[in-house]
Amino acid sequence: MSFENLKPIPQYLNDFLDWLDIEKGLSNETQKNYARFLKRFWDWLKINNLENLTPPQLTTEHIWRYKLFISRGYFQKNKKPLKRTTQNYYLIALRQLLVYFTEKDIPSLSPEKIKLAKERAEKSLNFLKLEQVKKLLEAPDTSNIIGLRDRAILETFFSSGMRVAELVSLNREQIKIGPNTKDLEISIIGKGGRLRTVYLSERAVKWLKRYLEARSDKQKPLFVNYRGKKKNSRLSIRSMERIVKRYALLAGLPLTTSCHTLRHSFATDLLMKGVDLRIVQEFLGHRNIGTTQIYTHITSPQLRKIHRKFHGINHKKG
Repeated sequence: MSFENLKPIPQYLNDFLDWLDIEKGLSNETQKNYARFLKRFWDWLKINNLENLTPPQLTTEHIWRYKLFISRGYFQKNKKPLKRTTQNYYLIALRQLLVYFTEKDIPSLSPEKIKLAKERAEKSLNFLKLEQVKKLLEAPDTSNIIGLRDRAILETFFSSGMRVAELVSLNREQIKIGPNTKDLEISIIGKGGRLRTVYLSERAVKWLKRYLEARSDKQKPLFVNYRGKKKNSRLSIRSMERIVKRYALLAGLPLTTSCHTLRHSFATDLLMKGVDLRIVQEFLGHRNIGTTQIYTHITSPQLRKIHRKFHGINHKKG
């Protein structure tokens, strides 16, 4: 490709977004996010009179200066430095643009030249130990339809590791339980419009079956409201959060317990039992393995204890 035919970097935006759509299959919302994050880079180019910079003219020095620009929040009204996580959103978008240049044989910097900002502290994750999960699951009074529904909600959360929005959107027709059905697998549309399979344990299926058999309505949603003006309507995400909070308090669990806590507990339990990280990634529906890796900071201390117990001590005599 002749360098004379190359356009300034910002003029590749539409082609880049088309590539994200067709080649990467990313949703419209994700494409909008990429465009929004790249706009910050366009702003930086303009501030530095580099609007006409072409891909092969981009250098590591430009990248370094841009990283300083976003890390120190120069573009913000309050000039407050950005969190490392937020900085990385901007860097990931720019790095993905360089991936596009590489795939299209447009001379440019290697995507590997863009290093993400190292976070100062790992994300703290709230998760429950198995004995705490047991207390939570047993908290609802299952002598009535509301209690049956809530037990089914809690069991489904912990069995599948679904996001609250995914659980809320489930319909009755997706739960096909026959007389001999034990465990169950269902297909759901997850974050970013991606299709994935989730799995329900024999215990979760048992409580779903009891809940569905107790229902007298014909409403489409799997989990419906039984109180107030919105009776028989689909439970909202907010309602689902309130349900989990209520039973957490009844079970004497931390006030920070939420729907996402159950998702964290699901993932942590699998890793503690030795399940491969990439399998957990599939269960959770994470597009990037880096997202799943946050759980290793929780499980690593436990794995260290296991190693010391079964390897270090037992082999000292040898």
